[in-house]
Formats: sequence, structure tokens, C-alpha cells
Amino acid sequence: MSAALDLRERVFAVEQGVDPAADRDGRDHEALHLVAVDDGEVVGTCRLVLHGAQARLGRLAVLRSRRREGLGAALLAEADRQASAAGARLIDLHAQLPARELYLRDGYTERGDVFVEEGIEHVAMDKRLA
Repeated sequence: MSAALDLRERVFAVEQGVDPAADRDGRDHEALHLVAVDDGEVVGTCRLVLHGAQARLGRLAVLRSRRREGLGAALLAEADRQASAAGARLIDLHAQLPARELYLRDGYTERGDVFVEEGIEHVAMDKRLA
């Protein structure tokens, strides 16, 4: 867990300038955390907060040197499996605009207008699970 939080801090706070307090929103204890590990190092992570038939995916982060290798897509696929196993029928998220294509390729649909969260443009998206 600490390695996943460290990766999130490197990506969100250091790279993107997000206030670390915004990332540590107090919901980590209630979330299911997924990690991609290579040679003992956490190279990707995301979390799912489950609420019955709905899951919120967030905090998807991949080590800068490992981006464009399919790790984000693999984390999304595992998130789908875990959410479905927990009874969720829908996953929603707030996608940073540069990551929008990753989610669209995975079957997410945009809803609503672009908005700013922590100084970064986002769009709300969701995906129905089979």
C-alpha cells in the first residue's frame, strides 16, 4: 500500500503539481487498491471505491518510464473484473483530458462538459459492466 501511495505522490504531486492533501482524500481505507508490479516494484496503481451496483475508479497512475506499455489498460481490465465480482454494474471516473483516449478505448463514455479539478481539465466518464 505504501508503494502505491508513493507512486501516486510521484505522479500527481511531483509531476502534475496536485496538492498531496487532495490525493489523500481519506477514502483509501475504504477502497480496493490494484497494483501492477514488475520485479518487486509497483509501476502502476489505481483504486476502486465500491458502492453497491456502482464503483468509482480513481487515482490511476503509472510510473513515467513505464507509460505506453499497456499497464493502464491492464489495470482497467482488472478493475472491471474486481468491480463485477463485487456486484457493481457501472464504473464511473473523472478522466484527465490527456488520458481520455485510454478510457474511450476501454469502453468508457463521456458525460457532461470538461471541468477543472486540482487545476487539471477532466471529463466525467462511465462504463456499464456486463
